[in-house]
Amino acid sequence: MAKQNIGKTLEVILENFRDAILKYEMVASNKILLHVDSRHLKNLTEYLLYSLKTRYCTSAGVDERPLSEDFKVYHIFSLDADKAFIILSVRAPSTLLKLPSITPSIPGAEWAEREIRDFFGIEFEGHPNPKRLVLPDDWPADVFPLRKDFKYNLKDVPSKAPKRIFRAPSKSEYVVPIGPYHPALHEPEYFRIYVSKGEIVDAEYRGFGVFRGIEKLAEGKLKYNQIPFIAERICGICGFTHSSCYCQAVETASGIEVPERAQYVRTIMLELERIHSHLLWLGVACHLLGFDTGFMHCWRIRERVMDLCEIITGNRKTYGLNLVGGVRRDINEKAKAKIIKFAENMCKELRELMDVLLSMGEIISRTKEIGVLGKKDARKLCVVGPVARASGIKIDSRVDHPYFAYKELSFNVPVYSEGDVLARLMVRVDEIYASAEIIEHALDKLPKGDLMAEEIDIPANVRDVAATEAPRGENVHFIITGVENRIYRWKVRAPTYNNLPAVPYMLRGESLADAPIIIASIDPCFSCTDRITVIDVETGKFVSNPFKWR
Repeated sequence: MAKQNIGKTLEVILENFRDAILKYEMVASNKILLHVDSRHLKNLTEYLLYSLKTRYCTSAGVDERPLSEDFKVYHIFSLDADKAFIILSVRAPSTLLKLPSITPSIPGAEWAEREIRDFFGIEFEGHPNPKRLVLPDDWPADVFPLRKDFKYNLKDVPSKAPKRIFRAPSKSEYVVPIGPYHPALHEPEYFRIYVSKGEIVDAEYRGFGVFRGIEKLAEGKLKYNQIPFIAERICGICGFTHSSCYCQAVETASGIEVPERAQYVRTIMLELERIHSHLLWLGVACHLLGFDTGFMHCWRIRERVMDLCEIITGNRKTYGLNLVGGVRRDINEKAKAKIIKFAENMCKELRELMDVLLSMGEIISRTKEIGVLGKKDARKLCVVGPVARASGIKIDSRVDHPYFAYKELSFNVPVYSEGDVLARLMVRVDEIYASAEIIEHALDKLPKGDLMAEEIDIPANVRDVAATEAPRGENVHFIITGVENRIYRWKVRAPTYNNLPAVPYMLRGESLADAPIIIASIDPCFSCTDRITVIDVETGKFVSNPFKWR
Protein backbone atom coordinates (compact mmCIF):
# COMPACT_ATOMS: atom_id res chain seq x y z
CA MET A 1 0.00 0.00 0.00
CA ALA A 2 2.81 2.43 0.90
CA LYS A 3 4.50 1.82 -2.46
CA GLN A 4 1.20 2.42 -4.29
CA ASN A 5 0.56 5.66 -2.37
CA ILE A 6 4.07 7.00 -2.85
CA GLY A 7 3.78 6.23 -6.56
CA LYS A 8 0.68 8.43 -6.77
CA THR A 9 2.47 11.16 -4.83
CA LEU A 10 5.34 11.05 -7.31
CA GLU A 11 2.88 11.45 -10.20
CA VAL A 12 1.35 14.51 -8.55
CA ILE A 13 4.76 16.12 -7.95
CA LEU A 14 5.87 15.49 -11.54
CA GLU A 15 2.62 16.88 -12.88
CA ASN A 16 3.06 20.15 -10.96
CA PHE A 17 6.86 20.51 -11.12
CA ARG A 18 7.98 18.81 -14.32
CA ASP A 19 10.44 21.61 -15.13
CA ALA A 20 11.88 21.54 -11.61
CA ILE A 21 12.63 17.79 -11.48
CA LEU A 22 15.79 16.93 -13.41
CA LYS A 23 15.63 13.23 -12.52
CA TYR A 24 13.90 10.98 -10.00
CA GLU A 25 14.59 7.61 -8.39
CA MET A 26 12.62 5.22 -6.20
CA VAL A 27 14.71 4.17 -3.20
CA ALA A 28 13.52 0.92 -1.62
CA SER A 29 9.71 0.87 -1.63
CA ASN A 30 8.88 3.99 0.32
CA LYS A 31 11.34 6.74 -0.63
CA ILE A 32 11.53 9.14 -3.56
CA LEU A 33 14.81 10.82 -4.49
CA LEU A 34 14.18 13.93 -6.59
CA HIS A 35 17.07 15.73 -8.29
CA VAL A 36 15.90 19.34 -8.29
CA ASP A 37 16.81 22.48 -10.22
CA SER A 38 17.79 24.89 -7.43
CA ARG A 39 15.82 27.72 -9.06
CA HIS A 40 12.60 25.88 -8.20
CA LEU A 41 13.64 24.72 -4.72
CA LYS A 42 11.64 27.30 -2.75
CA ASN A 43 8.36 26.63 -4.56
CA LEU A 44 8.82 22.87 -4.38
CA THR A 45 9.57 22.81 -0.65
CA GLU A 46 6.55 24.99 0.08
CA TYR A 47 4.40 22.68 -2.04
CA LEU A 48 5.66 19.65 -0.09
CA LEU A 49 4.91 21.39 3.21
CA TYR A 50 1.55 22.99 2.57
CA SER A 51 -0.07 20.91 -0.18
CA LEU A 52 1.31 17.43 0.51
CA LYS A 53 1.53 17.98 4.30
CA THR A 54 5.06 16.64 4.58
CA ARG A 55 7.28 17.28 7.58
CA TYR A 56 10.86 18.53 7.34
CA CYS A 57 13.40 16.17 8.94
CA THR A 58 16.93 17.39 8.18
CA SER A 59 19.41 18.35 5.47
CA ALA A 60 22.72 16.69 4.63
CA GLY A 61 25.65 18.18 2.75
CA VAL A 62 27.85 15.87 0.69
CA ASP A 63 31.16 16.43 -1.09
CA GLU A 64 30.53 14.45 -4.28
CA ARG A 65 33.48 15.84 -6.23
CA PRO A 66 35.08 12.37 -6.46
CA LEU A 67 31.80 11.12 -7.99
CA SER A 68 30.41 14.02 -10.02
CA GLU A 69 32.74 17.03 -9.51
CA ASP A 70 30.04 18.80 -7.48
CA PHE A 71 28.73 19.26 -3.97
CA LYS A 72 25.17 18.20 -3.15
CA VAL A 73 22.66 19.09 -0.48
CA TYR A 74 19.92 16.59 0.37
CA HIS A 75 16.78 17.98 2.02
CA ILE A 76 14.80 15.17 3.68
CA PHE A 77 11.04 15.30 4.24
CA SER A 78 8.71 12.79 5.88
CA LEU A 79 5.34 12.05 4.30
CA ASP A 80 3.84 10.48 7.41
CA ALA A 81 0.45 9.74 5.83
CA ASP A 82 2.09 7.43 3.28
CA LYS A 83 4.82 6.19 5.66
CA ALA A 84 7.36 7.50 3.16
CA PHE A 85 10.28 9.88 2.72
CA ILE A 86 10.86 12.44 -0.03
CA ILE A 87 14.51 13.46 -0.54
CA LEU A 88 15.37 16.56 -2.57
CA SER A 89 18.87 16.52 -4.07
CA VAL A 90 20.20 19.94 -5.07
CA ARG A 91 23.50 20.41 -6.92
CA ALA A 92 25.99 23.04 -5.75
CA PRO A 93 28.71 23.42 -8.43
CA SER A 94 32.18 23.47 -6.91
CA THR A 95 32.88 26.69 -8.85
CA LEU A 96 29.92 28.50 -7.23
CA LEU A 97 29.07 27.18 -3.78
CA LYS A 98 25.73 28.94 -3.37
CA LEU A 99 22.19 27.62 -3.02
CA PRO A 100 18.85 29.20 -2.07
CA SER A 101 18.01 28.80 1.61
CA ILE A 102 14.86 26.94 2.61
CA THR A 103 14.96 28.39 6.15
CA PRO A 104 12.67 31.37 5.34
CA SER A 105 9.98 28.80 4.49
CA ILE A 106 11.05 26.22 7.10
CA PRO A 107 12.49 27.82 10.27
CA GLY A 108 13.34 24.33 11.53
CA ALA A 109 15.98 24.05 8.78
CA GLU A 110 18.10 26.90 10.20
CA TRP A 111 20.62 24.74 12.06
CA ALA A 112 21.00 22.16 9.29
CA GLU A 113 21.92 24.81 6.70
CA ARG A 114 24.31 26.55 9.11
CA GLU A 115 26.02 23.21 9.80
CA ILE A 116 26.42 22.53 6.08
CA ARG A 117 27.96 26.00 5.69
CA ASP A 118 30.42 25.20 8.51
CA PHE A 119 31.47 21.81 7.16
CA PHE A 120 31.36 22.28 3.38
CA GLY A 121 31.52 26.04 2.75
CA ILE A 122 28.20 26.16 0.90
CA GLU A 123 26.47 29.53 1.28
CA PHE A 124 22.68 29.62 1.57
CA GLU A 125 21.33 32.80 0.01
CA GLY A 126 18.50 34.35 1.99
CA HIS A 127 19.34 32.55 5.23
CA PRO A 128 18.16 34.79 8.10
CA ASN A 129 20.97 33.89 10.52
CA PRO A 130 24.08 32.67 8.65
CA LYS A 131 26.32 32.51 11.72
CA ARG A 132 28.74 29.72 12.58
CA LEU A 133 26.99 26.85 14.37
CA VAL A 134 29.29 23.90 15.10
CA LEU A 135 32.90 24.92 14.56
CA PRO A 136 34.78 26.87 17.26
CA ASP A 137 34.83 30.64 16.95
CA ASP A 138 38.54 30.67 16.10
CA TRP A 139 38.37 27.90 13.48
CA PRO A 140 39.98 29.10 10.20
CA ALA A 141 37.39 30.51 7.81
CA ASP A 142 38.66 28.59 4.76
CA VAL A 143 38.91 25.11 6.31
CA PHE A 144 35.90 22.80 5.90
CA PRO A 145 36.31 19.52 7.81
CA LEU A 146 33.76 17.31 6.00
CA ARG A 147 35.17 17.92 2.56
CA LYS A 148 36.88 14.84 1.18
CA ASP A 149 40.22 16.64 0.84
CA PHE A 150 40.34 17.60 4.53
CA LYS A 151 43.17 15.67 6.20
CA TYR A 152 42.76 14.12 9.62
CA ASN A 153 46.22 15.20 10.72
CA LEU A 154 45.83 18.83 9.66
CA LYS A 155 47.16 21.22 12.30
CA ASP A 156 44.76 24.12 12.11
CA VAL A 157 45.95 27.67 12.72
CA PRO A 158 43.41 29.56 14.87
CA SER A 159 41.83 32.63 13.37
CA LYS A 160 43.04 35.84 15.03
CA ALA A 161 39.74 37.67 14.70
CA PRO A 162 36.83 35.52 15.90
CA LYS A 163 33.44 37.13 15.41
CA ARG A 164 31.06 37.97 18.21
CA ILE A 165 28.27 35.41 18.19
CA PHE A 166 25.90 36.91 20.78
CA ARG A 167 23.91 40.11 20.76
CA ALA A 168 24.64 42.78 23.38
CA PRO A 169 21.99 43.22 26.08
CA SER A 170 19.84 46.34 26.07
CA LYS A 171 20.02 48.90 28.90
CA SER A 172 17.09 47.26 30.70
CA GLU A 173 18.50 43.73 30.42
CA TYR A 174 21.20 41.82 32.23
CA VAL A 175 22.76 38.53 31.17
CA VAL A 176 22.71 35.33 33.20
CA PRO A 177 25.05 32.68 31.77
CA ILE A 178 24.05 29.04 32.24
CA GLY A 179 26.97 26.88 31.19
CA PRO A 180 29.22 25.69 29.75
CA TYR A 181 29.82 24.33 33.27
CA HIS A 182 26.91 24.82 35.62
CA PRO A 183 25.21 22.81 38.40
CA ALA A 184 21.95 22.81 36.39
CA LEU A 185 23.63 21.26 33.34
CA HIS A 186 25.25 17.85 33.17
CA GLU A 187 27.07 18.48 29.89
CA PRO A 188 29.09 21.47 28.63
CA GLU A 189 26.63 23.68 26.74
CA TYR A 190 25.97 27.41 27.04
CA PHE A 191 22.66 29.24 27.39
CA ARG A 192 22.85 33.03 27.48
CA ILE A 193 19.73 34.22 29.30
CA TYR A 194 18.60 37.84 28.94
CA VAL A 195 16.64 38.98 32.01
CA SER A 196 14.68 42.12 32.80
CA LYS A 197 12.98 42.65 36.18
CA GLY A 198 13.36 38.97 37.02
CA GLU A 199 11.68 37.80 33.81
CA ILE A 200 13.40 36.06 30.91
CA VAL A 201 12.99 38.19 27.78
CA ASP A 202 15.24 36.21 25.45
CA ALA A 203 17.79 33.41 25.29
CA GLU A 204 20.58 32.35 22.95
CA TYR A 205 22.29 28.99 22.71
CA ARG A 206 25.86 28.04 21.84
CA GLY A 207 26.71 24.40 21.83
CA PHE A 208 28.93 21.83 20.13
CA GLY A 209 31.72 22.33 22.65
CA VAL A 210 32.36 18.59 22.70
CA PHE A 211 31.79 17.87 19.02
CA ARG A 212 33.65 14.65 18.19
CA GLY A 213 33.63 14.35 14.41
CA ILE A 214 32.16 10.84 14.40
CA GLU A 215 30.83 11.19 10.86
CA LYS A 216 34.28 12.11 9.54
CA LEU A 217 35.83 9.20 11.39
CA ALA A 218 33.37 6.75 9.84
CA GLU A 219 33.71 7.97 6.26
CA GLY A 220 36.60 6.12 4.71
CA LYS A 221 38.18 4.95 7.98
CA LEU A 222 35.73 2.37 9.35
CA LYS A 223 34.14 -0.63 7.69
CA TYR A 224 30.37 -1.11 7.59
CA ASN A 225 30.24 -3.38 10.62
CA GLN A 226 32.62 -1.24 12.68
CA ILE A 227 30.34 1.79 12.48
CA PRO A 228 27.54 0.31 14.68
CA PHE A 229 29.96 0.26 17.61
CA ILE A 230 30.90 3.93 17.23
CA ALA A 231 27.28 4.86 16.44
CA GLU A 232 26.30 3.42 19.81
CA ARG A 233 28.76 5.82 21.44
CA ILE A 234 27.07 8.91 20.05
CA CYS A 235 24.97 8.92 23.21
CA GLY A 236 25.66 7.45 26.63
CA ILE A 237 21.95 6.91 27.29
CA CYS A 238 20.22 6.04 24.03
CA GLY A 239 23.10 4.79 21.91
CA PHE A 240 21.33 1.61 20.78
CA THR A 241 18.82 3.62 18.75
CA HIS A 242 21.71 5.17 16.79
CA SER A 243 23.31 1.84 15.90
CA SER A 244 19.84 0.49 15.02
CA CYS A 245 19.09 3.46 12.77
CA TYR A 246 22.43 3.19 10.99
CA CYS A 247 21.98 -0.56 10.43
CA GLN A 248 18.44 -0.02 9.17
CA ALA A 249 19.66 2.56 6.62
CA VAL A 250 22.35 0.24 5.26
CA GLU A 251 20.01 -2.77 5.25
CA THR A 252 17.24 -1.02 3.32
CA ALA A 253 19.76 0.50 0.89
CA SER A 254 21.15 -2.95 0.20
CA GLY A 255 17.91 -4.94 0.27
CA ILE A 256 19.19 -7.09 3.14
CA GLU A 257 16.49 -9.29 4.69
CA VAL A 258 17.03 -9.16 8.45
CA PRO A 259 15.74 -12.33 10.21
CA GLU A 260 12.46 -11.79 12.01
CA ARG A 261 13.83 -12.88 15.38
CA ALA A 262 16.64 -10.33 15.14
CA GLN A 263 14.07 -7.61 14.44
CA TYR A 264 12.15 -8.57 17.59
CA VAL A 265 15.34 -8.60 19.69
CA ARG A 266 16.17 -5.09 18.45
CA THR A 267 12.64 -3.90 19.27
CA ILE A 268 12.75 -5.27 22.82
CA MET A 269 16.14 -3.67 23.47
CA LEU A 270 14.97 -0.34 22.05
CA GLU A 271 12.00 -0.31 24.43
CA LEU A 272 14.15 -1.25 27.43
CA GLU A 273 16.37 1.66 26.43
CA ARG A 274 13.34 3.96 26.25
CA ILE A 275 12.23 2.93 29.75
CA HIS A 276 15.59 3.49 31.41
CA SER A 277 16.08 6.79 29.55
CA HIS A 278 12.68 8.14 30.64
CA LEU A 279 13.24 6.97 34.22
CA LEU A 280 16.60 8.71 34.25
CA TRP A 281 14.98 11.92 33.00
CA LEU A 282 12.10 11.70 35.47
CA GLY A 283 14.60 11.34 38.31
CA VAL A 284 16.60 14.35 37.11
CA ALA A 285 13.38 16.38 36.81
CA CYS A 286 12.48 15.51 40.41
CA HIS A 287 15.96 16.60 41.50
CA LEU A 288 15.68 19.95 39.68
CA LEU A 289 12.31 20.50 41.35
CA GLY A 290 13.78 19.80 44.80
CA PHE A 291 12.14 16.39 45.24
CA ASP A 292 15.19 14.18 45.72
CA THR A 293 13.13 11.33 47.17
CA GLY A 294 11.49 11.03 43.75
CA PHE A 295 14.92 11.14 42.12
CA MET A 296 16.14 8.19 44.21
CA HIS A 297 13.00 6.11 43.60
CA CYS A 298 13.18 6.66 39.81
CA TRP A 299 16.80 5.62 39.68
CA ARG A 300 16.14 2.65 41.96
CA ILE A 301 13.58 1.35 39.45
CA ARG A 302 15.93 2.17 36.57
CA GLU A 303 18.70 0.03 38.04
CA ARG A 304 16.61 -3.07 37.40
CA VAL A 305 16.37 -2.17 33.72
CA MET A 306 20.14 -1.82 33.57
CA ASP A 307 20.48 -5.25 35.18
CA LEU A 308 18.23 -6.74 32.47
CA CYS A 309 20.29 -5.13 29.73
CA GLU A 310 23.43 -6.62 31.27
CA ILE A 311 21.83 -10.09 31.41
CA ILE A 312 20.86 -9.91 27.73
CA THR A 313 23.93 -8.24 26.22
CA GLY A 314 26.68 -8.50 28.82
CA ASN A 315 26.75 -4.70 29.22
CA ARG A 316 24.66 -2.16 31.10
CA LYS A 317 25.12 0.26 28.20
CA THR A 318 26.86 0.30 24.80
CA TYR A 319 25.50 -3.18 24.22
CA GLY A 320 27.54 -4.02 21.10
CA LEU A 321 24.51 -5.94 19.85
CA ASN A 322 23.84 -4.61 16.34
CA LEU A 323 25.51 -5.58 13.11
CA VAL A 324 24.40 -4.85 9.57
CA GLY A 325 22.09 -7.80 8.88
CA GLY A 326 21.10 -8.72 12.43
CA VAL A 327 22.22 -9.00 16.05
CA ARG A 328 25.07 -10.73 17.89
CA ARG A 329 23.15 -12.05 20.91
CA ASP A 330 19.80 -13.68 21.60
CA ILE A 331 17.24 -13.36 24.40
CA ASN A 332 17.11 -16.69 26.20
CA GLU A 333 14.23 -18.09 28.25
CA LYS A 334 15.78 -17.04 31.56
CA ALA A 335 16.10 -13.43 30.44
CA LYS A 336 12.61 -13.54 28.96
CA ALA A 337 11.06 -14.54 32.29
CA LYS A 338 12.96 -11.81 34.15
CA ILE A 339 11.86 -9.15 31.67
CA ILE A 340 8.18 -10.10 32.02
CA LYS A 341 8.39 -10.03 35.82
CA PHE A 342 10.17 -6.68 35.78
CA ALA A 343 7.60 -5.07 33.46
CA GLU A 344 4.75 -6.01 35.79
CA ASN A 345 6.47 -4.77 38.96
CA MET A 346 7.86 -1.62 37.34
CA CYS A 347 4.45 -0.35 36.21
CA LYS A 348 3.01 -0.88 39.69
CA GLU A 349 5.89 0.96 41.41
CA LEU A 350 5.83 3.82 38.91
CA ARG A 351 2.08 4.36 39.36
CA GLU A 352 2.57 4.60 43.12
CA LEU A 353 5.36 7.13 42.64
CA MET A 354 3.32 9.19 40.16
CA ASP A 355 0.37 9.31 42.57
CA VAL A 356 2.68 10.96 45.10
CA LEU A 357 4.34 13.23 42.55
CA LEU A 358 1.11 14.58 41.06
CA SER A 359 -0.42 15.18 44.49
CA MET A 360 2.32 17.65 45.43
CA GLY A 361 1.31 21.26 44.86
CA GLU A 362 4.96 22.29 44.69
CA ILE A 363 5.53 20.01 41.68
CA ILE A 364 2.40 21.12 39.83
CA SER A 365 3.08 24.83 40.38
CA ARG A 366 6.61 24.44 38.92
CA THR A 367 5.48 22.50 35.83
CA LYS A 368 1.90 23.40 34.88
CA GLU A 369 1.65 26.30 32.39
CA ILE A 370 5.44 26.69 32.62
CA GLY A 371 7.67 26.67 29.53
CA VAL A 372 4.79 26.49 27.07
CA LEU A 373 5.51 25.65 23.42
CA GLY A 374 2.40 26.15 21.31
CA LYS A 375 1.44 23.77 18.52
CA LYS A 376 2.05 26.38 15.83
CA ASP A 377 5.60 27.11 17.03
CA ALA A 378 6.29 23.40 17.56
CA ARG A 379 5.31 22.65 13.97
CA LYS A 380 7.26 25.65 12.62
CA LEU A 381 10.43 24.59 14.44
CA CYS A 382 10.04 20.92 13.42
CA VAL A 383 10.39 19.60 16.97
CA VAL A 384 10.11 15.86 17.51
CA GLY A 385 9.38 13.20 20.12
CA PRO A 386 7.79 13.97 23.50
CA VAL A 387 8.31 17.70 22.87
CA ALA A 388 6.11 17.53 19.76
CA ARG A 389 3.56 15.15 21.27
CA ALA A 390 3.20 17.36 24.37
CA SER A 391 2.27 20.22 22.01
CA GLY A 392 -0.46 18.25 20.27
CA ILE A 393 1.53 16.92 17.29
CA LYS A 394 1.08 13.17 16.89
CA ILE A 395 4.28 11.95 15.27
CA ASP A 396 6.17 8.78 16.12
CA SER A 397 8.61 7.00 13.79
CA ARG A 398 7.51 3.62 15.12
CA VAL A 399 4.08 4.32 13.57
CA ASP A 400 4.89 6.78 10.76
CA HIS A 401 7.80 4.70 9.42
CA PRO A 402 7.35 1.29 11.07
CA TYR A 403 10.54 -0.74 11.32
CA PHE A 404 11.68 -3.99 12.97
CA ALA A 405 8.86 -5.65 14.96
CA TYR A 406 6.86 -2.43 15.28
CA LYS A 407 5.26 -3.39 11.97
CA GLU A 408 3.56 -6.28 13.79
CA LEU A 409 2.71 -4.57 17.10
CA SER A 410 0.02 -2.09 18.11
CA PHE A 411 0.53 0.37 20.96
CA ASN A 412 -0.61 3.70 22.36
CA VAL A 413 1.10 6.95 21.33
CA PRO A 414 0.35 9.47 24.12
CA VAL A 415 -0.40 13.03 23.00
CA TYR A 416 -1.10 16.10 25.15
CA SER A 417 -2.08 19.57 23.96
CA GLU A 418 -0.92 21.87 26.78
CA GLY A 419 2.68 22.16 25.56
CA ASP A 420 4.06 22.86 29.05
CA VAL A 421 6.64 21.14 31.26
CA LEU A 422 3.94 19.01 32.89
CA ALA A 423 2.67 17.79 29.52
CA ARG A 424 6.18 16.78 28.48
CA LEU A 425 6.55 14.94 31.79
CA MET A 426 3.25 13.09 31.33
CA VAL A 427 4.07 12.05 27.75
CA ARG A 428 7.23 10.33 28.99
CA VAL A 429 5.48 8.62 31.89
CA ASP A 430 2.74 7.31 29.59
CA GLU A 431 5.41 6.10 27.18
CA ILE A 432 7.02 4.04 29.94
CA TYR A 433 3.75 2.17 30.41
CA ALA A 434 3.37 1.77 26.63
CA SER A 435 6.94 0.45 26.34
CA ALA A 436 6.23 -2.19 28.99
CA GLU A 437 3.24 -3.37 26.95
CA ILE A 438 5.27 -3.42 23.73
CA ILE A 439 7.94 -5.56 25.41
CA GLU A 440 5.36 -8.02 26.75
CA HIS A 441 3.67 -8.36 23.35
CA ALA A 442 7.02 -8.72 21.56
CA LEU A 443 8.12 -11.47 23.95
CA ASP A 444 4.81 -13.29 23.43
CA LYS A 445 5.27 -13.18 19.65
CA LEU A 446 9.05 -13.70 19.62
CA PRO A 447 9.60 -16.00 16.61
CA LYS A 448 12.20 -18.72 16.30
CA GLY A 449 14.93 -18.41 13.73
CA ASP A 450 18.32 -17.00 12.89
CA LEU A 451 19.86 -13.81 14.24
CA MET A 452 21.88 -12.80 11.15
CA ALA A 453 21.08 -12.51 7.46
CA GLU A 454 22.70 -15.16 5.29
CA GLU A 455 23.67 -12.88 2.42
CA ILE A 456 25.06 -9.39 2.92
CA ASP A 457 26.03 -7.56 -0.26
CA ILE A 458 26.20 -3.76 -0.06
CA PRO A 459 26.24 -2.02 -3.45
CA ALA A 460 28.09 1.27 -3.89
CA ASN A 461 26.63 4.73 -4.51
CA VAL A 462 23.16 4.08 -3.04
CA ARG A 463 21.45 6.85 -1.07
CA ASP A 464 19.02 6.00 1.70
CA VAL A 465 17.55 7.36 4.91
CA ALA A 466 16.22 5.65 8.02
CA ALA A 467 14.43 6.82 11.14
CA THR A 468 14.02 5.34 14.60
CA GLU A 469 12.07 6.75 17.52
CA ALA A 470 14.66 7.45 20.20
CA PRO A 471 13.48 8.28 23.74
CA ARG A 472 13.94 11.97 22.86
CA GLY A 473 12.26 11.72 19.46
CA GLU A 474 12.85 10.95 15.82
CA ASN A 475 16.42 9.92 15.05
CA VAL A 476 17.43 10.24 11.36
CA HIS A 477 20.46 8.72 9.62
CA PHE A 478 21.22 9.47 5.96
CA ILE A 479 23.82 7.38 4.12
CA ILE A 480 25.56 7.04 0.80
CA THR A 481 27.22 3.66 0.37
CA GLY A 482 30.80 3.48 -0.83
CA VAL A 483 33.35 1.03 -2.17
CA GLU A 484 35.77 -1.33 -0.42
CA ASN A 485 33.32 -2.12 2.38
CA ARG A 486 33.21 1.49 3.57
CA ILE A 487 30.56 4.18 3.82
CA TYR A 488 30.88 7.26 1.59
CA ARG A 489 28.68 9.61 3.64
CA TRP A 490 26.96 9.17 6.98
CA LYS A 491 24.83 12.00 8.34
CA VAL A 492 23.40 11.74 11.86
CA ARG A 493 20.55 13.94 13.07
CA ALA A 494 19.69 13.31 16.70
CA PRO A 495 16.31 14.42 18.12
CA THR A 496 17.76 17.04 20.48
CA TYR A 497 19.23 18.76 17.41
CA ASN A 498 15.67 19.63 16.34
CA ASN A 499 14.36 20.36 19.85
CA LEU A 500 17.05 22.71 21.18
CA PRO A 501 16.10 25.69 18.96
CA ALA A 502 12.67 25.62 20.63
CA VAL A 503 14.08 26.26 24.13
CA PRO A 504 14.23 30.09 23.76
CA TYR A 505 10.52 30.03 22.85
CA MET A 506 9.79 28.11 26.06
CA LEU A 507 11.94 30.42 28.21
CA ARG A 508 10.58 33.80 27.12
CA GLY A 509 8.26 35.34 29.69
CA GLU A 510 9.17 32.84 32.42
CA SER A 511 10.89 33.33 35.76
CA LEU A 512 14.66 32.86 35.84
CA ALA A 513 14.19 30.29 38.61
CA ASP A 514 12.29 28.05 36.19
CA ALA A 515 15.01 28.07 33.50
CA PRO A 516 16.70 24.80 34.64
CA ILE A 517 13.51 22.70 34.58
CA ILE A 518 12.36 24.28 31.28
CA ILE A 519 15.69 23.45 29.62
CA ALA A 520 15.60 19.96 31.11
CA SER A 521 12.01 19.42 29.97
CA ILE A 522 13.13 18.65 26.41
CA ASP A 523 15.44 15.99 27.91
CA PRO A 524 18.40 17.48 26.05
CA CYS A 525 21.14 15.10 25.01
CA PHE A 526 24.02 17.38 24.11
CA SER A 527 26.20 14.35 23.47
CA CYS A 528 23.88 13.28 20.65
CA THR A 529 23.79 16.79 19.23
CA ASP A 530 27.57 17.37 19.42
CA ARG A 531 29.00 14.88 16.97
CA ILE A 532 35.82 19.05 16.38
CA THR A 533 38.09 16.22 16.85
CA VAL A 534 41.10 15.78 14.57
CA ILE A 535 42.86 12.43 14.41
CA ASP A 536 46.59 12.06 13.98
CA VAL A 537 46.81 9.16 11.52
CA GLU A 538 50.40 8.40 12.50
CA THR A 539 49.73 7.90 16.20
CA GLY A 540 46.01 7.11 16.03
CA LYS A 541 45.40 9.57 18.86
CA PHE A 542 42.61 12.11 19.05
CA VAL A 543 43.74 15.72 18.98
CA SER A 544 41.05 17.85 20.58
CA ASN A 545 40.35 21.36 19.33
CA PRO A 546 39.05 23.14 22.43
CA PHE A 547 36.25 25.64 22.21
CA LYS A 548 37.71 29.04 23.15
CA TRP A 549 35.49 31.63 24.73
CA ARG A 550 36.26 35.27 23.95
